Amino acid sequence: MSNQRIVNFTLNGEKSTAIVRGGETLVELLQNKFDLKGARESCGQGLCGCCTVLVNGSAVAGCLMLAWFVDGADVQTIEGLANGNNLDPVQEAFIEAGAFQCGFCTSGFILMTKKLLSEHPDPSDEEIRHYLIGNLCRCSAYPEIIEAVHLAAAKMRVLARA
Repeated sequence: MSNQRIVNFTLNGEKSTAIVRGGETLVELLQNKFDLKGARESCGQGLCGCCTVLVNGSAVAGCLMLAWFVDGADVQTIEGLANGNNLDPVQEAFIEAGAFQCGFCTSGFILMTKKLLSEHPDPSDEEIRHYLIGNLCRCSAYPEIIEAVHLAAAKMRVLARA
């Protein structure tokens, strides 16, 4: 039995194909075969959120998900949020609120915020904290992250009315 498979999936809106090894994770696939460095392995246990990727609209720990399982899936990374030079409202909000320091965890927080706002367009502070509990910021930018989520929600409401 071969220890490799061909996987076909959509990556940030584009059809993609890759040959993956049996134990290769989604983060390894994205970094090594597609040069996408936004999802980062930090804890290697799915506990910190740095490796967050959206797969079929669900947030997953890319350090734990085997790359084989993206066959036929829709994968969105932080690199796929912007529309050309136009940042996603969540990305804009994180910049405007200064919701990062070193930036290592930021892509995971942004993708989780994107998912949160798709389910709860006007979350309370408590809902934000609960939803983002699996994402860790070692620089302690938490107040700014909460502010960024509220700002992103407001931006998305304005866009929805336009």
